Amino acid sequence: MTETIYDALRESHAIQRSLCRRLLRSHAATAERTALFSQLRIELAAHEAAEERYLYVPMLMHDAGLDASRHALHEHHQLDELVEELQVVHKTGRSWMATARELSAKVHHHLREEEKKFFQLSGKLLTDTQKRRLATAYRRDRARLLKTLAES
Repeated sequence: MTETIYDALRESHAIQRSLCRRLLRSHAATAERTALFSQLRIELAAHEAAEERYLYVPMLMHDAGLDASRHALHEHHQLDELVEELQVVHKTGRSWMATARELSAKVHHHLREEEKKFFQLSGKLLTDTQKRRLATAYRRDRARLLKTLAES
């Protein structure tokens, strides 16, 4: 069976869940916390951009996909704002960990909602050929973005 966009997205979703769990278990003022946050920030940014281009945009082309895509884009924006806040606040304070918990909860909520609702809706609207081609394009763009973001 050939890989679809959903297989590729689930792989990134597993990475995001793992990074969130590990970040919340990390200790303040450690190199581990700094590295985990950096990995999560980069993974989220690369995943979001590639997912928006190769799943949400095709869904926006269908009337039935408009509301779900807009909702998902809104949630990506919320995640970006929390990541931005975590970059500013000192990583040892209680407020940082509270915001990190909020980010983790929102990431988990978004991924669950996407996998349980959005994938099913988009699965009805996209053709099998589109699903396969979108997987290839998503993986290529995500890899490029991961490299670019890690270098910046």
